[in-house]
Amino acid sequence: MTTRLAGNATHFLPFNQGYEGGAGNPPRQDNTVEISRHSGRDRRNPDCRDATNPCHPWSLGSGDPCRNDGVILNSTTLPGQEGRCRTAYLWEEVWQRESLLDLFARFLHLQVDEYFTDEGHKIKKETLIFPRWHQLQAVRELEAQARLEGPGHNYLIEHSAGSGKSNTIGWIAHRLASLHNERDEKVFDTVIVITDRRVLDRQLQDTIYQFEHRKGVVQKIDEDSRQLAEALESRIPIIITTLQKFPFVTRQLNKLAEERGESSDGVLPTRRCAVIIDEAHSSQSGESAADLKELLGGYDLRQEAARYALEEGVENLEELFRSMAKRGRQANISFFAFTATPKHKTLAVFGREKDGKPGLAFHRYTMRQAIEEGFIMDVLKHYTTYATYYKLLKSCEEDPNVERKRAAKALTRFMRLHPYNIAQKTEVMVEHFNSVTRHRIGGRAKAMVVTGSRLEAVRYKQAFDTYIKAKGYHWIKTLVAFSGIVEDDKLPGTAYTEIGMNDGIKESEIPDKFASKDYQVLLVAEKYQTGFDQPLLHTMYVDKRLAGIQAVQTLTRLNRVHPLKEDTFILDFVNDREEIRVAFKQYFDGALMGEEVAPARMYEIKAELDATGIYLTEEVERFIAVYFKPKLRQSAADHQTMNAALDPAVDRFAHWLDEKEEDAELWRGKLFAFRNLYAFLSQIIPYQDSDLEKLYTFLRHLAPKLRKRRGEKQYNFDEEIRLEYYRLQKISEGAIGLKEGEAKPLDGPNETGSGVSRDKIALSRLIDLINDRFGTEFTEADQLFFDQIIEAAMLDDDLKQAADANPEDKFALLFGNLLQTLFAERMEQNEDIFARFMNEKEFQQLVGEWISKQVYQRLRGKQA
Repeated sequence: MTTRLAGNATHFLPFNQGYEGGAGNPPRQDNTVEISRHSGRDRRNPDCRDATNPCHPWSLGSGDPCRNDGVILNSTTLPGQEGRCRTAYLWEEVWQRESLLDLFARFLHLQVDEYFTDEGHKIKKETLIFPRWHQLQAVRELEAQARLEGPGHNYLIEHSAGSGKSNTIGWIAHRLASLHNERDEKVFDTVIVITDRRVLDRQLQDTIYQFEHRKGVVQKIDEDSRQLAEALESRIPIIITTLQKFPFVTRQLNKLAEERGESSDGVLPTRRCAVIIDEAHSSQSGESAADLKELLGGYDLRQEAARYALEEGVENLEELFRSMAKRGRQANISFFAFTATPKHKTLAVFGREKDGKPGLAFHRYTMRQAIEEGFIMDVLKHYTTYATYYKLLKSCEEDPNVERKRAAKALTRFMRLHPYNIAQKTEVMVEHFNSVTRHRIGGRAKAMVVTGSRLEAVRYKQAFDTYIKAKGYHWIKTLVAFSGIVEDDKLPGTAYTEIGMNDGIKESEIPDKFASKDYQVLLVAEKYQTGFDQPLLHTMYVDKRLAGIQAVQTLTRLNRVHPLKEDTFILDFVNDREEIRVAFKQYFDGALMGEEVAPARMYEIKAELDATGIYLTEEVERFIAVYFKPKLRQSAADHQTMNAALDPAVDRFAHWLDEKEEDAELWRGKLFAFRNLYAFLSQIIPYQDSDLEKLYTFLRHLAPKLRKRRGEKQYNFDEEIRLEYYRLQKISEGAIGLKEGEAKPLDGPNETGSGVSRDKIALSRLIDLINDRFGTEFTEADQLFFDQIIEAAMLDDDLKQAADANPEDKFALLFGNLLQTLFAERMEQNEDIFARFMNEKEFQQLVGEWISKQVYQRLRGKQA
């Protein structure tokens, strides 16, 4: 399919339906087709004539033409499929009169892009946009379902990067804004497009604007919450805004009414709203999302809350029930949630059940199909990993006892920030860029360096610039991106900022500067790893631990296509290939919802929190009585009263922290677990238990007031240890395949929080263990790694029961089934140990027996 014929320069795009999650078209399945074997024609499709005149000229290269005997060419002929072309949907659906007129009138549009060349010339580019098949299908199916169901329903659209999401959102926004039901009533009064980014997505807002040029149809909210309040009051058909503005709209509604000399309670009339969410994996939870529902719920939500308060006999706590009601589904609001990487919460909140399977997307366009159709690059096709081997030496006479975990972390930090480590990796990266990357994409290719911390970003920026200058590579220039101010403990009194290290370039200017010919390498620390589109980005150097959705979002910064871009490259100093494969596999063919959270667990955690006596029921009630006081009755003294209700619990926790730190930290973890579970489950299950809402609100405000642990020694071994030897070695290269194996479903949130280990260990012994872990050979078990396995195993309830009920030999049989999973989940930088465990039978037996014995004896209360 193309919208412009230009001879040899014509660019055709796939217009296929997709088949089994990938490119192509499915075999036709229609048992009613009547074939004339003599004429070679399908009587319902007279254009099916013979092999030299296939079904339609546009079927060439896209589907399978029909032979003159009605048998599909290049396909396995199945009963009932004879005589049908795989591309028959074109003339049977797309080219039908009503469909074609709809395409020309409501889909086809001229996209105008303006950009500056490297020489500073402004260029205007016009492109005629025609929907791809999945866009056409998604928009029409969403429109039809919304017309049928009306407001109050959720739709999850799982579309991969490269799907043309901005255009799809633009089309569906305008469709929903003008949608009428069979009674010719408007289905939605307002369409609100939400982006979770704090700065509005300019591409998205420009796309929506270009679809409709009439004034007053679309309004972007790029100023403040007052602008949003005015747009909502004025019933603007399509509003584009960020999620963060909604908590402040009620206050602005009151101000607007006051300016008009009117009274107001800050509540909008109940209107039917369609809310389109961009990047739904990060927008579906939290108080801002609940505030959005509360605001748009209008008077209906207030009346529902009043009814519940009356039934409970607590009319003075109407605001409490309003807070409960706003978390669940609203009958007047439909959500259309777009994401390429849904989390479990996204599937649970917006997904639908079909054939007994929960959490399914309403429409899906997979990463596999986008890659196979050429709309994004396969970033795992050229993936190289390096391993770092080194040995540390204690250079001080003393051999103090240190806390194992924090000291190990400090030693790792010492190694990561060591000038020699950074210098060696810098040399590898710069030389690779100079010899390989810079020649790609017509000599315009760029690279990103992903660092593990802001200080690492500073050190790498300095190392890159020093090395580039020393080698005379004046054609390579770098930019760095990190937030805030970074202080380097090596240079007391010095502070680094992004703008300072970039020679005055402002944060907002970095994307454009990086796109120009002046800069080639961007070093980042927790920035530009999501939502950053740069087609010239070819290579990524990774020196940061990545896992799950973060790995997918970070590495796919490379996947944008460019006419001259033939491949991509990733050089990874830290991560394991199998972990990266597992992370990508979850989204390659579409995400699946895994184990759901048992709601009963939330009540169990509540009981465990209650039992400690950290807070008292009367304190919770006293806090709630003030917090949910009607806004018109609130006073300046209320803040002090609420703090007075929280402070006794703060004091009790501080005392407990001094007496039994591990128990107190375990309780803090359960507090966070309850808070997160309630915020999640209350969106799915309409809870009517006001005690849960009270405790949730109380704990949400108590958590930030709880004292942090004191006296945590921050180890700095710069003077106590030195680097004896160091080696950086390539260990693997080539593609990471995704087509084989099963994807791991996305499980629900688990309870978090555990006690704090204070195990002591001699510094010399810890250095020996670190050296064993990162040396070229392993002479004994890596105690640090195995301790994590043991601790994780001891938290397993089934193992606890097995240890109580079985002798050690039978326990070992049961434990063996879990051991491989524990190893796989904690590979991190222990690739050599993991490989030996999986591949060397004797090593696996020796390690398995030793860990099993440790776990069994500890669970039985014996000394291991």
